[in-house]
Amino acid sequence: MNKIDNIAKRAADAASMETLPLTGLKVIDITHARAGPTAVRHLADWGADVIRVDQPLSAPGSAALEDVTGRQRGSDYQNLHRNKRSLRLNLKDAAGRSVLMDLVKDADVVIENMRPAVKHRLGIAYEDLNAVNPRLIYGSISGFGQTGPYSNRPGLDQIAQGMTGLMSVTGHADGPPLRAGIAVGDLSAGNMLALAVMMALYERQQTGRGRWVHTSLIESLLFMLDFQAARWLVDREVPKSVGNEHPTAIPTGVFEAADGHITLAAPNSRMWPKLCEAIARPEWILRAEWSTRDGRATHREEIHAGIAEVIRTRAMQYWIDKLNAAGVTCGPIYTMDQVFDDEQIQLLGMSRPVTHPVMGELQLLASPLNFDGSDRALRCATPDGGADTDRILRDLGYGEEKIRALKAAKVC
Repeated sequence: MNKIDNIAKRAADAASMETLPLTGLKVIDITHARAGPTAVRHLADWGADVIRVDQPLSAPGSAALEDVTGRQRGSDYQNLHRNKRSLRLNLKDAAGRSVLMDLVKDADVVIENMRPAVKHRLGIAYEDLNAVNPRLIYGSISGFGQTGPYSNRPGLDQIAQGMTGLMSVTGHADGPPLRAGIAVGDLSAGNMLALAVMMALYERQQTGRGRWVHTSLIESLLFMLDFQAARWLVDREVPKSVGNEHPTAIPTGVFEAADGHITLAAPNSRMWPKLCEAIARPEWILRAEWSTRDGRATHREEIHAGIAEVIRTRAMQYWIDKLNAAGVTCGPIYTMDQVFDDEQIQLLGMSRPVTHPVMGELQLLASPLNFDGSDRALRCATPDGGADTDRILRDLGYGEEKIRALKAAKVC
Protein backbone atom coordinates (compact mmCIF):
# COMPACT_ATOMS: atom_id res chain seq x y z
CA MET A 1 0.00 0.00 0.00
CA ASN A 2 1.56 3.34 -1.03
CA LYS A 3 1.37 6.53 1.02
CA ILE A 4 -1.55 7.97 -0.97
CA ASP A 5 -3.54 4.76 -0.55
CA ASN A 6 -2.73 4.72 3.15
CA ILE A 7 -3.96 8.30 3.61
CA ALA A 8 -7.12 7.46 1.67
CA LYS A 9 -7.68 4.40 3.84
CA ARG A 10 -7.30 6.45 7.02
CA ALA A 11 -9.81 8.95 5.66
CA ALA A 12 -12.27 6.14 4.87
CA ASP A 13 -11.82 4.64 8.34
CA ALA A 14 -12.43 8.05 9.87
CA ALA A 15 -15.54 8.57 7.79
CA SER A 16 -16.94 5.26 9.02
CA MET A 17 -16.62 6.37 12.66
CA GLU A 18 -19.03 8.61 14.44
CA THR A 19 -17.62 12.10 14.09
CA LEU A 20 -15.53 12.92 17.15
CA PRO A 21 -13.44 16.04 17.78
CA LEU A 22 -10.09 14.31 17.16
CA THR A 23 -11.11 12.04 14.29
CA GLY A 24 -8.28 11.92 11.74
CA LEU A 25 -5.50 12.56 14.25
CA LYS A 26 -2.76 9.91 14.30
CA VAL A 27 -1.03 9.41 17.66
CA ILE A 28 1.90 7.14 18.50
CA ASP A 29 1.87 6.08 22.15
CA ILE A 30 5.21 4.98 23.63
CA THR A 31 4.22 5.57 27.24
CA HIS A 32 4.17 3.36 30.32
CA ALA A 33 2.88 3.48 33.92
CA ARG A 34 0.09 6.06 34.47
CA ALA A 35 1.06 9.65 33.69
CA GLY A 36 1.76 9.23 29.98
CA PRO A 37 -1.20 6.91 29.34
CA THR A 38 -3.49 9.42 31.07
CA ALA A 39 -2.53 12.04 28.48
CA VAL A 40 -2.98 9.61 25.59
CA ARG A 41 -6.35 8.43 26.90
CA HIS A 42 -7.86 11.89 26.35
CA LEU A 43 -6.84 11.74 22.68
CA ALA A 44 -7.94 8.13 22.22
CA ASP A 45 -11.33 8.68 23.83
CA TRP A 46 -12.13 11.56 21.52
CA GLY A 47 -11.41 9.92 18.20
CA ALA A 48 -7.66 9.91 17.55
CA ASP A 49 -6.21 6.84 15.88
CA VAL A 50 -3.81 5.80 18.65
CA ILE A 51 -1.17 3.18 17.96
CA ARG A 52 0.33 1.90 21.18
CA VAL A 53 3.89 0.59 21.03
CA ASP A 54 4.11 -2.28 23.52
CA GLN A 55 7.22 -4.14 24.60
CA PRO A 56 8.21 -7.21 22.60
CA LEU A 57 6.87 -10.46 24.00
CA SER A 58 9.37 -12.85 25.53
CA ALA A 59 8.65 -15.78 27.82
CA PRO A 60 5.13 -16.07 29.32
CA GLY A 61 4.96 -14.37 32.69
CA SER A 62 7.73 -11.95 31.81
CA ALA A 63 7.76 -8.21 32.47
CA ALA A 64 6.62 -7.68 28.87
CA LEU A 65 3.16 -8.76 30.00
CA GLU A 66 3.11 -6.35 32.92
CA ASP A 67 3.21 -2.65 33.72
CA VAL A 68 3.30 -0.57 36.89
CA THR A 69 -0.47 -0.41 36.47
CA GLY A 70 -0.81 -4.20 36.45
CA ARG A 71 -1.20 -6.99 33.93
CA GLN A 72 -2.68 -6.21 30.55
CA ARG A 73 -6.03 -7.85 31.30
CA GLY A 74 -6.26 -6.24 34.73
CA SER A 75 -8.85 -3.57 35.50
CA ASP A 76 -6.40 -0.66 35.75
CA TYR A 77 -4.65 -1.48 32.48
CA GLN A 78 -7.96 -1.95 30.68
CA ASN A 79 -9.18 1.42 31.91
CA LEU A 80 -6.02 3.25 30.81
CA HIS A 81 -5.52 1.85 27.32
CA ARG A 82 -8.96 1.53 25.74
CA ASN A 83 -9.72 2.92 22.27
CA LYS A 84 -6.23 2.09 20.95
CA ARG A 85 -4.49 -0.32 18.60
CA SER A 86 -1.32 -2.13 19.63
CA LEU A 87 1.83 -3.49 18.08
CA ARG A 88 4.84 -4.91 19.82
CA LEU A 89 8.11 -3.23 18.92
CA ASN A 90 11.63 -3.57 20.29
CA LEU A 91 12.93 -0.01 20.33
CA LYS A 92 16.36 -1.21 21.46
CA ASP A 93 16.78 -2.84 18.06
CA ALA A 94 17.71 -0.73 15.02
CA ALA A 95 15.03 -2.49 12.99
CA GLY A 96 12.45 -1.61 15.65
CA ARG A 97 13.47 2.04 15.58
CA SER A 98 13.17 1.96 11.79
CA VAL A 99 9.56 0.77 12.10
CA LEU A 100 8.88 3.58 14.60
CA MET A 101 10.29 6.13 12.15
CA ASP A 102 7.95 4.81 9.46
CA LEU A 103 5.03 5.21 11.86
CA VAL A 104 6.13 8.75 12.65
CA LYS A 105 6.34 9.93 9.04
CA ASP A 106 2.63 10.78 8.84
CA ALA A 107 1.83 10.94 12.58
CA ASP A 108 0.52 14.06 14.25
CA VAL A 109 1.56 13.33 17.83
CA VAL A 110 4.03 11.14 19.73
CA ILE A 111 3.76 10.91 23.52
CA GLU A 112 6.39 9.36 25.80
CA ASN A 113 7.27 9.40 29.49
CA MET A 114 10.74 7.90 29.62
CA ARG A 115 13.56 9.31 31.66
CA PRO A 116 15.25 11.96 29.49
CA ALA A 117 18.48 10.00 29.00
CA VAL A 118 16.62 6.89 27.83
CA LYS A 119 14.99 8.43 24.76
CA HIS A 120 18.30 10.02 23.73
CA ARG A 121 20.09 6.70 24.16
CA LEU A 122 17.47 4.98 21.99
CA GLY A 123 17.65 7.68 19.33
CA ILE A 124 13.94 8.55 19.58
CA ALA A 125 14.11 11.98 21.23
CA TYR A 126 12.32 15.00 19.76
CA GLU A 127 15.18 16.02 17.48
CA ASP A 128 15.39 12.48 16.06
CA LEU A 129 11.70 12.30 15.21
CA ASN A 130 11.45 15.94 14.14
CA ALA A 131 14.04 15.21 11.45
CA VAL A 132 11.63 12.62 10.02
CA ASN A 133 8.46 14.70 10.45
CA PRO A 134 8.86 18.45 11.11
CA ARG A 135 5.09 18.77 11.74
CA LEU A 136 5.18 16.31 14.63
CA ILE A 137 3.97 17.32 18.09
CA TYR A 138 6.17 15.48 20.58
CA GLY A 139 4.84 15.30 24.15
CA SER A 140 6.95 14.26 27.13
CA ILE A 141 6.38 13.65 30.83
CA SER A 142 9.24 13.06 33.24
CA GLY A 143 9.49 12.84 36.99
CA PHE A 144 11.50 15.98 37.63
CA GLY A 145 11.95 17.84 34.34
CA GLN A 146 13.98 17.35 31.17
CA THR A 147 17.14 18.98 32.56
CA GLY A 148 18.75 19.55 35.94
CA PRO A 149 20.37 17.46 38.67
CA TYR A 150 17.29 15.27 39.23
CA SER A 151 16.26 14.86 35.58
CA ASN A 152 17.37 11.25 35.26
CA ARG A 153 16.13 10.03 38.60
CA PRO A 154 13.27 7.53 38.42
CA GLY A 155 10.10 9.43 39.26
CA LEU A 156 6.92 8.09 40.84
CA ASP A 157 3.76 9.79 42.06
CA GLN A 158 4.45 9.32 45.76
CA ILE A 159 7.90 10.92 45.48
CA ALA A 160 6.36 13.93 43.74
CA GLN A 161 3.70 14.18 46.46
CA GLY A 162 6.45 14.46 49.05
CA MET A 163 8.69 16.89 47.16
CA THR A 164 5.93 19.33 46.22
CA GLY A 165 4.65 19.71 49.77
CA LEU A 166 1.37 17.92 49.12
CA MET A 167 2.03 15.32 51.81
CA SER A 168 2.84 18.09 54.30
CA VAL A 169 -0.69 19.51 53.97
CA THR A 170 -2.43 16.11 53.89
CA GLY A 171 -3.48 14.32 57.06
CA HIS A 172 -4.48 15.35 60.56
CA ALA A 173 -2.76 18.20 62.34
CA ASP A 174 -1.25 15.93 64.98
CA GLY A 175 -0.34 13.11 62.57
CA PRO A 176 2.47 12.32 60.12
CA PRO A 177 2.47 13.47 56.48
CA LEU A 178 0.16 11.40 54.28
CA ARG A 179 -0.04 10.72 50.57
CA ALA A 180 -3.27 11.57 48.78
CA GLY A 181 -5.55 8.59 48.17
CA ILE A 182 -5.12 8.79 44.39
CA ALA A 183 -2.13 9.12 42.06
CA VAL A 184 -2.75 12.83 41.78
CA GLY A 185 0.75 13.64 40.47
CA ASP A 186 0.49 11.16 37.60
CA LEU A 187 -3.04 12.25 36.74
CA SER A 188 -2.20 15.95 36.89
CA ALA A 189 0.83 15.54 34.63
CA GLY A 190 -1.19 13.50 32.13
CA ASN A 191 -4.01 16.03 32.05
CA MET A 192 -1.59 18.95 31.69
CA LEU A 193 0.29 17.28 28.85
CA ALA A 194 -2.93 16.56 26.95
CA LEU A 195 -3.74 20.28 27.19
CA ALA A 196 -0.26 21.22 25.99
CA VAL A 197 -0.53 18.85 23.02
CA MET A 198 -3.83 20.40 21.95
CA MET A 199 -2.33 23.90 22.27
CA ALA A 200 0.61 22.83 20.09
CA LEU A 201 -1.75 21.34 17.49
CA TYR A 202 -3.62 24.65 17.37
CA GLU A 203 -0.35 26.53 16.95
CA ARG A 204 0.65 24.17 14.13
CA GLN A 205 -2.38 25.32 12.17
CA GLN A 206 -0.78 28.77 12.08
CA THR A 207 2.88 27.84 11.64
CA GLY A 208 2.87 24.46 9.91
CA ARG A 209 5.58 23.33 12.33
CA GLY A 210 5.61 20.85 15.17
CA ARG A 211 6.85 21.49 18.66
CA TRP A 212 8.15 19.66 21.72
CA VAL A 213 5.87 20.13 24.73
CA HIS A 214 6.67 18.66 28.10
CA THR A 215 5.84 18.71 31.78
CA SER A 216 6.80 16.68 34.83
CA LEU A 217 5.21 15.20 37.91
CA ILE A 218 6.89 17.90 40.01
CA GLU A 219 5.76 20.84 37.87
CA SER A 220 2.20 19.64 37.37
CA LEU A 221 1.62 18.68 40.98
CA LEU A 222 3.17 21.89 42.30
CA PHE A 223 0.79 23.80 40.02
CA MET A 224 -2.06 21.84 41.62
CA LEU A 225 -0.95 23.02 45.08
CA ASP A 226 -2.32 26.36 43.86
CA PHE A 227 -3.38 28.52 46.81
CA GLN A 228 -1.23 26.54 49.24
CA ALA A 229 1.84 27.45 47.21
CA ALA A 230 0.64 31.05 46.93
CA ARG A 231 0.29 31.29 50.71
CA TRP A 232 4.03 30.68 50.93
CA LEU A 233 5.17 32.63 47.86
CA VAL A 234 3.10 35.73 48.65
CA ASP A 235 2.36 35.63 52.38
CA ARG A 236 5.41 33.65 53.54
CA GLU A 237 3.03 31.41 55.49
CA VAL A 238 3.88 27.70 55.68
CA PRO A 239 0.59 25.77 55.24
CA LYS A 240 -0.09 22.97 57.70
CA SER A 241 -2.27 19.88 57.48
CA VAL A 242 -5.73 20.30 58.99
CA GLY A 243 -7.33 16.93 58.31
CA ASN A 244 -10.81 17.12 56.81
CA GLU A 245 -11.13 20.81 57.54
CA HIS A 246 -10.30 23.64 55.16
CA PRO A 247 -7.18 25.61 56.11
CA THR A 248 -8.84 29.02 55.82
CA ALA A 249 -12.57 28.65 55.04
CA ILE A 250 -14.55 27.78 58.18
CA PRO A 251 -16.71 25.77 58.70
CA THR A 252 -15.67 22.97 56.36
CA GLY A 253 -15.36 19.39 57.49
CA VAL A 254 -16.67 15.88 58.02
CA PHE A 255 -19.41 15.43 60.60
CA GLU A 256 -20.96 12.28 62.06
CA ALA A 257 -24.71 11.97 61.60
CA ALA A 258 -26.90 9.41 63.37
CA ASP A 259 -26.25 6.76 60.70
CA GLY A 260 -22.96 7.72 59.02
CA HIS A 261 -20.81 10.66 57.99
CA ILE A 262 -21.48 13.69 55.82
CA THR A 263 -19.23 16.43 54.56
CA LEU A 264 -20.40 20.04 54.54
CA ALA A 265 -18.97 23.46 53.85
CA ALA A 266 -20.25 26.97 54.52
CA PRO A 267 -17.01 28.67 53.57
CA ASN A 268 -18.06 32.31 53.22
CA SER A 269 -20.08 34.99 54.95
CA ARG A 270 -22.96 34.55 52.53
CA MET A 271 -23.42 30.87 53.30
CA TRP A 272 -22.66 31.01 57.03
CA PRO A 273 -26.07 32.45 58.10
CA LYS A 274 -27.85 29.92 55.88
CA LEU A 275 -26.12 27.12 57.76
CA CYS A 276 -27.04 28.64 61.12
CA GLU A 277 -30.71 28.84 60.15
CA ALA A 278 -30.78 25.32 58.65
CA ILE A 279 -29.41 23.67 61.80
CA ALA A 280 -31.65 25.79 64.06
CA ARG A 281 -28.87 27.89 65.55
CA PRO A 282 -29.90 31.41 64.41
CA GLU A 283 -28.27 32.94 67.48
CA TRP A 284 -24.86 32.14 66.01
CA ILE A 285 -25.49 34.72 63.29
CA LEU A 286 -25.50 37.44 65.97
CA ARG A 287 -22.14 36.46 67.41
CA ALA A 288 -19.85 39.24 66.18
CA GLU A 289 -16.68 37.18 66.61
CA TRP A 290 -18.10 34.55 64.21
CA SER A 291 -19.42 36.98 61.62
CA THR A 292 -16.26 37.21 59.49
CA ARG A 293 -14.08 34.65 57.72
CA ASP A 294 -11.09 35.51 59.92
CA GLY A 295 -13.22 35.38 63.05
CA ARG A 296 -14.55 31.94 62.20
CA ALA A 297 -11.01 30.74 61.48
CA THR A 298 -9.95 31.93 64.95
CA HIS A 299 -12.85 30.09 66.58
CA ARG A 300 -12.61 26.99 64.37
CA GLU A 301 -12.70 24.39 67.16
CA GLU A 302 -15.68 25.89 68.94
CA ILE A 303 -17.69 26.27 65.73
CA HIS A 304 -16.98 22.73 64.54
CA ALA A 305 -17.81 21.28 67.93
CA GLY A 306 -21.14 23.10 67.93
CA ILE A 307 -22.02 21.88 64.45
CA ALA A 308 -21.02 18.31 65.35
CA GLU A 309 -23.35 18.36 68.35
CA VAL A 310 -26.30 19.21 66.10
CA ILE A 311 -25.48 16.95 63.13
CA ARG A 312 -25.26 13.78 65.21
CA THR A 313 -28.93 14.11 66.19
CA ARG A 314 -30.37 13.29 62.74
CA ALA A 315 -29.73 10.91 59.86
CA MET A 316 -27.41 11.65 56.93
CA GLN A 317 -30.15 12.04 54.32
CA TYR A 318 -32.06 14.46 56.52
CA TRP A 319 -29.07 16.83 56.63
CA ILE A 320 -28.18 16.37 52.97
CA ASP A 321 -31.70 17.36 51.95
CA LYS A 322 -32.07 20.11 54.56
CA LEU A 323 -28.75 21.83 53.94
CA ASN A 324 -28.84 21.67 50.15
CA ALA A 325 -32.36 23.10 50.19
CA ALA A 326 -31.01 25.98 52.27
CA GLY A 327 -28.17 26.61 49.82
CA VAL A 328 -25.44 25.06 51.96
CA THR A 329 -23.06 22.63 50.26
CA CYS A 330 -23.38 19.17 51.76
CA GLY A 331 -23.05 15.60 50.59
CA PRO A 332 -22.54 11.97 51.57
CA ILE A 333 -19.21 10.21 51.91
CA TYR A 334 -19.43 7.16 49.68
CA THR A 335 -17.34 4.05 49.32
CA MET A 336 -16.56 3.27 45.70
CA ASP A 337 -19.29 0.63 45.45
CA GLN A 338 -21.83 3.29 46.47
CA VAL A 339 -20.57 5.96 44.07
CA PHE A 340 -21.91 4.33 40.93
CA ASP A 341 -25.31 3.65 42.50
CA ASP A 342 -25.94 7.37 42.97
CA GLU A 343 -28.67 8.63 40.63
CA GLN A 344 -26.69 11.71 39.58
CA ILE A 345 -23.57 9.68 38.74
CA GLN A 346 -25.76 7.29 36.73
CA LEU A 347 -27.40 10.18 34.87
CA LEU A 348 -23.97 11.60 34.00
CA GLY A 349 -23.00 8.28 32.42
CA MET A 350 -19.59 8.04 34.04
CA SER A 351 -19.58 4.25 33.68
CA ARG A 352 -19.60 2.96 30.10
CA PRO A 353 -19.64 -0.59 28.69
CA VAL A 354 -17.09 -2.04 26.31
CA THR A 355 -16.69 -5.61 25.07
CA HIS A 356 -13.33 -7.36 25.38
CA PRO A 357 -12.85 -10.43 23.13
CA VAL A 358 -11.74 -12.58 26.08
CA MET A 359 -12.98 -10.80 29.21
CA GLY A 360 -16.47 -10.09 27.87
CA GLU A 361 -18.39 -6.94 28.72
CA LEU A 362 -16.56 -4.55 31.04
CA GLN A 363 -17.67 -1.32 32.67
CA LEU A 364 -14.98 1.35 32.45
CA LEU A 365 -14.74 4.95 33.59
CA ALA A 366 -15.98 7.41 30.96
CA SER A 367 -14.28 10.61 29.87
CA PRO A 368 -15.33 13.56 32.06
CA LEU A 369 -15.50 15.82 29.00
CA ASN A 370 -18.73 16.53 27.17
CA PHE A 371 -18.97 17.65 23.55
CA ASP A 372 -22.49 18.49 22.46
CA GLY A 373 -23.45 16.14 19.64
CA SER A 374 -20.72 13.56 20.36
CA ASP A 375 -21.15 10.47 22.54
CA ARG A 376 -18.61 9.43 25.15
CA ALA A 377 -19.20 5.75 24.37
CA LEU A 378 -16.08 3.60 24.38
CA ARG A 379 -15.29 2.34 20.89
CA CYS A 380 -13.10 -0.64 21.73
CA ALA A 381 -11.56 -2.44 24.67
CA THR A 382 -7.85 -2.38 25.44
CA PRO A 383 -6.17 -4.78 23.02
CA ASP A 384 -3.68 -7.37 24.12
CA GLY A 385 -0.15 -6.27 23.37
CA GLY A 386 0.61 -6.72 19.68
CA ALA A 387 -2.97 -7.58 18.73
CA ASP A 388 -2.88 -5.22 15.75
CA THR A 389 0.75 -5.68 14.72
CA ASP A 390 0.12 -7.26 11.31
CA ARG A 391 -2.55 -4.74 10.31
CA ILE A 392 -0.44 -1.77 11.37
CA LEU A 393 2.63 -3.04 9.51
CA ARG A 394 0.58 -3.73 6.39
CA ASP A 395 -0.77 -0.19 6.58
CA LEU A 396 2.85 0.98 6.44
CA GLY A 397 3.24 -0.96 3.20
CA TYR A 398 5.23 -3.84 4.65
CA GLY A 399 4.88 -7.14 2.79
CA GLU A 400 4.24 -10.50 4.44
CA GLU A 401 7.85 -11.60 4.06
CA LYS A 402 9.15 -8.50 5.84
CA ILE A 403 6.59 -8.90 8.62
CA ARG A 404 7.63 -12.52 9.14
CA ALA A 405 11.27 -11.49 9.24
CA LEU A 406 10.63 -8.82 11.87
CA LYS A 407 8.77 -11.31 14.02
CA ALA A 408 11.46 -13.96 13.61
CA ALA A 409 14.05 -11.42 14.78
CA LYS A 410 11.83 -10.62 17.79
CA VAL A 411 11.58 -7.00 16.67
CA CYS A 412 7.75 -7.22 16.72
